[in-house]
Amino acid sequence: MVEDVAPARTWEALRADPQAQLVDVRTDAEWNFVGLPDLVAAGKQAVLIPWQVYPTMAVNDRFAEHLSEAGLTPDHHIYFICRTGGRSMAAARAAQAAGFAHAYNVADGFEGPPDADGHRGTLAGWKAAGLPWRQK
Repeated sequence: MVEDVAPARTWEALRADPQAQLVDVRTDAEWNFVGLPDLVAAGKQAVLIPWQVYPTMAVNDRFAEHLSEAGLTPDHHIYFICRTGGRSMAAARAAQAAGFAHAYNVADGFEGPPDADGHRGTLAGWKAAGLPWRQK
């Protein structure tokens, strides 16, 4: 079972645990136009592996291979993040099935749900928690 972890708790783990890593499973377009978690203060960099491939949005059938190619091992504590937490939950489940036992979902993702005006990033998620991020 994949645990949902609050963004602030994820940030604490990334800063404190050398085996903790953030994997952003959004698309190239999202990384380029919406922004990325900035892990410089944690001495890390987000690993960028799309769960679905833009523009077809087909599931990345080499996802587990890409985790290994990025240097991740079953010993790592891997926190998966997407826009709102859906794709990252699917990615975390796939990672667990592939032998990455310490796979977690970042609750509410990078942007969270839309507010009353339809804007994301204000109610919940990485950005709303005031955690560091940057434009690519």
